[in-house]
Amino acid sequence: MSHLTAPFRYDFVGSFLRPARLKQARVDFEAGLISHATLTKVEDECIAHLIAKQKAAGYHTITDGEFRRSYWHLDFMWGLEGIERIELEQGYLFHGEETARGSIKLVGKLGGRCHPFVDHFRYVKQFEDGNTLARQTIPAPAQLLAELFRGENGRQTRSIYPDLEELIQDIAAAYRQVIDDLYQAGCRNIQLDDCTWGMFCDTKYWSNRQAGAVTVEEEAAKYLRLNNLAIQGHAQDLTFTTHVCRGNYHSTWAASGGYAPIAPILFAQEQVSAYYLEFDDERSGSFEPLRFVSPEKQVVLGLVTTKSPVLEDADTLRARIREAAQYIPLERLCLSPQCGFASCEIGNKLTEEEQWAKLALVRRVAQEFWG
Repeated sequence: MSHLTAPFRYDFVGSFLRPARLKQARVDFEAGLISHATLTKVEDECIAHLIAKQKAAGYHTITDGEFRRSYWHLDFMWGLEGIERIELEQGYLFHGEETARGSIKLVGKLGGRCHPFVDHFRYVKQFEDGNTLARQTIPAPAQLLAELFRGENGRQTRSIYPDLEELIQDIAAAYRQVIDDLYQAGCRNIQLDDCTWGMFCDTKYWSNRQAGAVTVEEEAAKYLRLNNLAIQGHAQDLTFTTHVCRGNYHSTWAASGGYAPIAPILFAQEQVSAYYLEFDDERSGSFEPLRFVSPEKQVVLGLVTTKSPVLEDADTLRARIREAAQYIPLERLCLSPQCGFASCEIGNKLTEEEQWAKLALVRRVAQEFWG
């Protein structure tokens, strides 16, 4: 077992562009042309190749690139007890593009037994060595709660859970079950991916969504309590981090706005070891809210965008790291891309070569700062 601890000075968020062979296999499986066993074999081989490239690139993190998923979040939710896969009439409306229309339907009480992601992690774990740590990425509990009340989903959710507190407790318990099973499988690093905070940052989005029914502070406090409840009591050698995003679909985005509205809540009170934060353009605001990050935590600066093939200027990255260090000490900072390269299987608008060039740049600049 690796004894490394995340985050690393140069790191990545988790998902990678799907190779053409994998995309075709998924199409063939949906069309009934190949068996699930054949699809799994293709997935295994593509993941093994990806991990070899992650190691060759000098990274200490290994992941499956989310190659077995259609979505960064929904596949995990579909694996929970009490949840059924559905398609909505409309996807999320991102900046200039509608997303795919998958969602969830609550059909019974929630549970986390026998989640398929545990076996998915076991496959990655076998490639771990003394220089690498196998990471499991999952959507944050708050993300599940938000999806359960997305549009018409809320009516069905309330029919099964008329008491919101019971729902919150069952979400937390289901997550703790999955977390415990992952830990027993050897997982020592879990990353909670969480767009809920990114939506709080967008005041226009928030006012349209809530229409004054509830304040940002009230809703954020609910999400914070749920996230903390789900990870409480975990083993000391299990590291939790979180990634905060404003949407990442086919190189488009959903929300804009700096971290100021949620910084005193998220940065000071969520019980994680580090924050992977989106800072790749003006939509993310200034670094000033980093002053709220509690002193025992680290921040991974997502300065390199996964939304564009254009390779960033190294001098600009260096200057931005120094700027961030005005608000949080340099020794508590790390560097990464701002998000995954393929939060959904469609992927972002760049090539695999451009993807790896960005990761090479992240490593080179980080090594200049931290060795």
